[in-house]
Amino acid sequence: MKDIDLLNYTKQEMQAYAIAKLIQEDQIVIVGTGLPLIGGSLASRVVQPSCHLIVESGLMDCNPIEVPRSVADNRFMAHCTVQWPNVRFVGLEINEYLHGQRRMIAFIGGAQIDPYGNVNSTCIGDYHHPKTRFTGSGGANGIATYCNTILMMQHQKRRFIEKVDYVTSPGWVDGPGGRERVGLPGDVGPQAVVTDLGIMKFNDETKKMYLAYYYPYSSPEIVQENTGFEIDVSSAVEMDGPSDEVIRVIRNEIDPLQIFIKPKTKK
Repeated sequence: MKDIDLLNYTKQEMQAYAIAKLIQEDQIVIVGTGLPLIGGSLASRVVQPSCHLIVESGLMDCNPIEVPRSVADNRFMAHCTVQWPNVRFVGLEINEYLHGQRRMIAFIGGAQIDPYGNVNSTCIGDYHHPKTRFTGSGGANGIATYCNTILMMQHQKRRFIEKVDYVTSPGWVDGPGGRERVGLPGDVGPQAVVTDLGIMKFNDETKKMYLAYYYPYSSPEIVQENTGFEIDVSSAVEMDGPSDEVIRVIRNEIDPLQIFIKPKTKK
């Protein structure tokens, strides 16, 4: 384990690199703003150039020259291949599912997550009398229903909990067969969770989350300390950090105005 202060990249840059590494050849990638967009842009430029970025506002094969602030930001239109209405985006998502092509992967996030990848982005506490109310699903529930997903979270005990207060976006529900029991497609679901400490995946048999990769400045022990339930770390391996070229592309080409990626502070 290395001290993050001695590395040439930040936790955000490591997380963006981890996102890019999870994108596969020729995948259609649903991204929003923030780190998924940075990671997706990094994949399309350096790590996996054959991928195609799309957003739920209907823009396809996006390659923005400035970092958009939201999926409705006109900056997404620059250099995109197709400008479709939102309904065509939904049609593409369902068409990919019905034809079993499984080329599509989507990034979603939230405030809480449980061992089976169920995500809460609706409220903390009782739904009718919440301590905190969030913006809710947007398109995340529909995406989680018909697409394989990669989940984005900051790794904290208050976020990784045994049972989420509200299921906004379903994961593997309660284990094997859980999605089918509640009327959801059982052959798609969460594939990974990318945090600022590592990459979690889901066991094929139990559908429970386990630690697959930890970062150079992290460790299995740190991941467990920051997880509110027991997580299997026995097969975890250390992931290499991003190269100098990857960091140069992030800082100079993808997010030069530091909208989402903040630079390392010199001491």
